Amino acid sequence: MAIQIGGVKYIPGMYEKKRPTGSQLADKYFRDMDQKWIERKQKEKRPEIFPTICFSRKIGVGALEIADILAKKINYSVVDRGLLMHIAQEAKLSEKTVSYFDERYPGVLNEFAKLLFGEKSFIKSDYSRHLANVVLSIAGLEPTIFVGRGTHLILPRDRVLAIRCICSDEHRTERLARILNVGKKAAASKLPQIDKEQSEFFKKVFSKKEALPYEFDMVINCDYISNTQDAAEIVELAFKKKFAEELSSSGWTETAKAS
Repeated sequence: MAIQIGGVKYIPGMYEKKRPTGSQLADKYFRDMDQKWIERKQKEKRPEIFPTICFSRKIGVGALEIADILAKKINYSVVDRGLLMHIAQEAKLSEKTVSYFDERYPGVLNEFAKLLFGEKSFIKSDYSRHLANVVLSIAGLEPTIFVGRGTHLILPRDRVLAIRCICSDEHRTERLARILNVGKKAAASKLPQIDKEQSEFFKKVFSKKEALPYEFDMVINCDYISNTQDAAEIVELAFKKKFAEELSSSGWTETAKAS
């Protein structure tokens, strides 16, 4: 979903940091995965689904920026909406992702899928099942932070710290205008279209009209916690508290990734 705002293309997840396209992200993701696969071949088997963080947000809030900061702190990878949708929509990439997981844990994906599809009544369409398989596979391959696409509704709830980022339309308008260097009026005029497209996706895939606060471990209001570094530190603390015993014995978060 790309929207023209004041003559500038806005892609959900944009902020001041320049990010590669979905295709470029996918290429890098699989190059990194190949290297990690080699390094892990001789290591002890990990749990099938790593402790995972899932960000849900109104588009334009700035959740991806928070996720990028957090990822460096806890040595996790970020899979945002663009990368996830690129993998899910490209048949060869989807097959590669699922095959990685199947090779590492033969039969486990089918077990998860049977359980998940039985519990989650919204997973009816071929697309929903396809997306669920990709999300499950990625979550099982490496410690991951997901941003967008309702991933907290797909993964086993006890393996997820689910975060909802909200803010006023005024905050979103100011942020989009600053990022795109366009007028606030132009940015504000596109919010209804952005929200409608996001709402239609959730209605189609999850049969949901809105995200209820009861779905999440934590809701962050970015009107009041506007500093992304502060927000990342809050989520980091909540994550380490929720999965304290597992994380302390795993060493996954001990060394931050090189920037």
